[in-house]
Amino acid sequence: MTTVRTASTRALATTATLLLLAPAVFAADIAPLMEPAPEAATEALAAPSPWQVRVRGLGVITNDSGSVNGVGGSDLSYSDSVIPELDITYYLTDNFAAELILGTTYSNIYAEGSLAAVGKVGKSWLLPPTLTLQYHFTDFGAFKPYVGAGVNYTMFYSQKGDAATALDVKNTFGTALQVGADYMINEHWGVNFDVKKLFLKADFDATIGGTNYSGKAKLDPWLIGAGITYRF
Repeated sequence: MTTVRTASTRALATTATLLLLAPAVFAADIAPLMEPAPEAATEALAAPSPWQVRVRGLGVITNDSGSVNGVGGSDLSYSDSVIPELDITYYLTDNFAAELILGTTYSNIYAEGSLAAVGKVGKSWLLPPTLTLQYHFTDFGAFKPYVGAGVNYTMFYSQKGDAATALDVKNTFGTALQVGADYMINEHWGVNFDVKKLFLKADFDATIGGTNYSGKAKLDPWLIGAGITYRF
């Protein structure tokens, strides 16, 4: 009888010990699963921000073309300019990004062709925010080329006639193509070169010598820029 009691006591003690140790053993087993691997933690810390900004000097080179309705042989030309420009880029993935460019400039408008004697028609400021979807190539180290395509909406403001007593260039939508590259000096700073082609044709109304005219200004400018990149 004593032997049976002793065996029972030992069995109870063993069971109690196992029950007490089980939570600690279970916790030790799942701890490696709950803790991030060193490689994953390092990658998370090294992941760059999706936000990037650039500041560029931008040359705006227009296509000298246009027409006045009902006037055979009429043509138009426009002044070029150099302006500062800001762009904001958000990386959707390592390869795909959306870029918004912001800048404003002015253009002098001249009559050409059969209307060349009119000279300077007037002047208009324009704000052409452009949104492009870009594809970034990532296999060239610090050199990071990209291509893009998107949409543009150009707003004309502060319009002033010269030969024209009234000038109204209409706001309009256009499309854009883009190619460029960043060369990153370090993880944050780099230099950038970028070329965009805007396909921009705006309707206009003008009053010259008491006669009302209408037509289409085919600006279609090249935007050629160089500047500084900062990746947050």
